[in-house]
Amino acid sequence: MTENDLIKGCLKHDRTYQQALFQRYAGKMLTVCRRYARHEMEAEDLLQDTFIKVFSNIEKFKQKGSFEGWIRRIAVNTSIKNYQKHSFQKERIGLEDYEDETVDPEAISNLSEEELLTLISELPDGYRVVFNLYAIEGFSHKEIAEQLNIGESTSRSQLVKARKLLQSRILDMQKIFYEQEED
Repeated sequence: MTENDLIKGCLKHDRTYQQALFQRYAGKMLTVCRRYARHEMEAEDLLQDTFIKVFSNIEKFKQKGSFEGWIRRIAVNTSIKNYQKHSFQKERIGLEDYEDETVDPEAISNLSEEELLTLISELPDGYRVVFNLYAIEGFSHKEIAEQLNIGESTSRSQLVKARKLLQSRILDMQKIFYEQEED
């Protein structure tokens, strides 16, 4: 089934085509949702909400740009709305004591994609959302500020703190890695 066949079938509300579309894109979109969710069940809920919106609004897809990109944008926006609804924006942890240390590039290269995603998912909500929007989705601080209804300086600050916290956790993993090599 081609992408156009899927779209046409979904426009007719044909369950067979809806299921095929879901199966084709659910894995990739679940990965997007996981980056914004606090846990797996929340990611699955975000995925479900994403596809409800996709099926409800498929007639708005104008064949301009990538269909997968259109679905991805819905997944990101659904995740942001969920974040705003739960309002974890005031979350703070003390990072003032973290020193900027150099992370050995080999320590980063020894991290699997799953380990890196786990480190990102463990960030406090505000840090994680800003980090994902900036570092992975490519939004500017101005765009992030508008989407999350925060100041640009808050976006920058959240990103800096996210990076420091990730750096600290990678350094901890680096120490463990080198200790294991010595044994």
